[in-house]
Amino acid sequence: MRKFLWSLFEVIETVAIAVIAVILVRTFIAQPFLVSGSSLEPNFKDGDYLLVDELAYRFREPSRGEVIVFKYPGDHKTYYIKRIIGLPGERVVVRGDSVVIYGVDGEKKGLKESYTSGMSIQKDIDETLSENEYFVMGDNRDFSYDSRSWGPLTRGDVTGVVKLRLWPFSEVSTFKPAIY
Repeated sequence: MRKFLWSLFEVIETVAIAVIAVILVRTFIAQPFLVSGSSLEPNFKDGDYLLVDELAYRFREPSRGEVIVFKYPGDHKTYYIKRIIGLPGERVVVRGDSVVIYGVDGEKKGLKESYTSGMSIQKDIDETLSENEYFVMGDNRDFSYDSRSWGPLTRGDVTGVVKLRLWPFSEVSTFKPAIY
């Protein structure tokens, strides 16, 4: 009887340690994310299963071109996935299908965005970001509900950066930010 109780205790201990480890990893390091919708096509499709790095932004700030997961500013229970276009202090100008960034120093940077599926919606935007704000957009510009609709994203709403596609297996890959 004593051996049985000792074995049962060891099993319970092992399960408890595993559960605590999973909770800690999902809370502080990485968590899975399921893409819902077409706002980032052709790069991410509805049903893609991604791994989001939640640790990176504890040591550095988000960069332009990174694909991030964040809490939607209108409802913090909902998570969105978009690409960072504008950084804190910059001015973002969207005219027709072009995006131009004016740096903090006023330097003009036209973005060459090879990852987009184009943009035919003609909504002009001229937004100057504050110290703690980011301008995010989907890659499928005509079908993306993003900063053009609801404004800048605050740093506190950013959950993490997409690092890995886990599903579908035929498209498993790692991601690096776009280079401009």
